[in-house]
Amino acid sequence: MNDQAKKLREIINNLKKQNKDKNELTFSENSTDNDHTRVITITSGKGGVGKSNFTINLALALSKLGYKITILDADLGCANVDVILGIIPKYTLAHVIRKEKTLEEVIVQGPEGIRLISGGSGLRELTDLTEEQIASLMNNLKSIGKNSDFILIDTGAGISNSVLSFVEATSEIILVTTPEPTSITDAYAVLKNIILKDHEKIVRVLINRVENSQEGLEIFNKLNIASQRFLNIALQRLGYLYDDHLVSKSVKLQKPFLLSYPNSLVSKGIETIASRLINESSSEVFEVSGLKRFIHKFIYGHKKSI
Repeated sequence: MNDQAKKLREIINNLKKQNKDKNELTFSENSTDNDHTRVITITSGKGGVGKSNFTINLALALSKLGYKITILDADLGCANVDVILGIIPKYTLAHVIRKEKTLEEVIVQGPEGIRLISGGSGLRELTDLTEEQIASLMNNLKSIGKNSDFILIDTGAGISNSVLSFVEATSEIILVTTPEPTSITDAYAVLKNIILKDHEKIVRVLINRVENSQEGLEIFNKLNIASQRFLNIALQRLGYLYDDHLVSKSVKLQKPFLLSYPNSLVSKGIETIASRLINESSSEVFEVSGLKRFIHKFIYGHKKSI
């Protein structure tokens, strides 16, 4: 793995030299020129907490506020963003890596102008790229940044290498949990892995399926107290969503609840969360969460096979 990481660094150093006199993407971690895109990874400690549903409806709520949104479905085991949206991507990131398609050609258009990229097996192939493939992929990713204000990465659940690769590369994390004790315990396990490697991350917590606002506040406080006491970091409370039977009905309809039941409590909740995410943003957030920084950290930190 060390040899592979060394090889990746050598490839990128060569790309830096080749692109020095060209108007192409550079790999400076601190470069923020024209890099307005916020890259946010959405993850959870266990499956079944509504993470993908939250990602889709958050994307829709942000889109309704006038932002351009791209979703990367990075759940290698159970990718289901496309299922919830009722669409079937014909191509995935793997086709881009093999240079069979451009990234724009594999993007699927969703409702309200949101765009979806299916990771597929392409995420595994990222560990064994040639210099030419990396150059091609980076230029493809640059095109996403031009057309996205937010890139939301929907990972799998837990602390697998696949999940941690994306969590470690992004500076903004949304951790989704529910009031169930196992969900809270698993969320803390993910949080521990995140913080032990990088104390500078912005970690926001979303409590899903609460019975009332008090329950949502209590769950967040439990996580936050444990985080401050044992991990020495304060979490940010993104909010909570009510346990609403209309969510499961919308899944059966393959139509996001924000569109199928726009006046429901859960839809009003997702709109509030989207507004909070926007209002809490600052120049500092953009400096640490841009697309260029994400690409740099993903490639340089990619020492494990995903």
